[in-house]
Amino acid sequence: MTGPRERMVASAALLIRERGAHPTAIADVLAHSGAPRGSAYHHFPGGRTQLLCEAIDYASDQIAARLARADSAVALFDGMIAGFRTQLLESDFRAGCPVVAVAVEAGSPDATDSADPVLQRAGAAFTRWTALIADRLRADGADEQRARELAMVITTAVEGAVIVARATRDVTPLDLIHGRLRDLLTEGTAA
Repeated sequence: MTGPRERMVASAALLIRERGAHPTAIADVLAHSGAPRGSAYHHFPGGRTQLLCEAIDYASDQIAARLARADSAVALFDGMIAGFRTQLLESDFRAGCPVVAVAVEAGSPDATDSADPVLQRAGAAFTRWTALIADRLRADGADEQRARELAMVITTAVEGAVIVARATRDVTPLDLIHGRLRDLLTEGTAA
């Protein structure tokens, strides 16, 4: 059984993937997680920013664990597509990627620096996932450059397809990149 802190982090990630970061208030996280009201400030003395950062880390860990379990690059890619496809359909196209949500919404338009910790965490999550995909591609026989390039194409294409699928309420973008990139993936890992 997880405690209030862990439930709040998981709830924040789930709410962000459906609503985005800005509309997800601490009160919403408390209600969704069932955590006591005072626990937000006890567990997250850094406030909403700390909670968002930890929700990104949680989402990053969940995806990284799935990627690391794949026994081939094709299985990894098929799993990514299947996971997002199921998530979109089961949520009536409300649930996307919480890391994309915070990356798009993070930062103040008036800020001139890139010290936004939420945006830094999102960047770290994408970097981590892309590295895991590249590692799997190399393990399947792709050379270093091809693995890095193909991993970035996969990461950006999947995330972009999820965004377009949500906006159009249609999984066709995922299905299209699945077919096209699977061919490229097979070619990219051939020894």
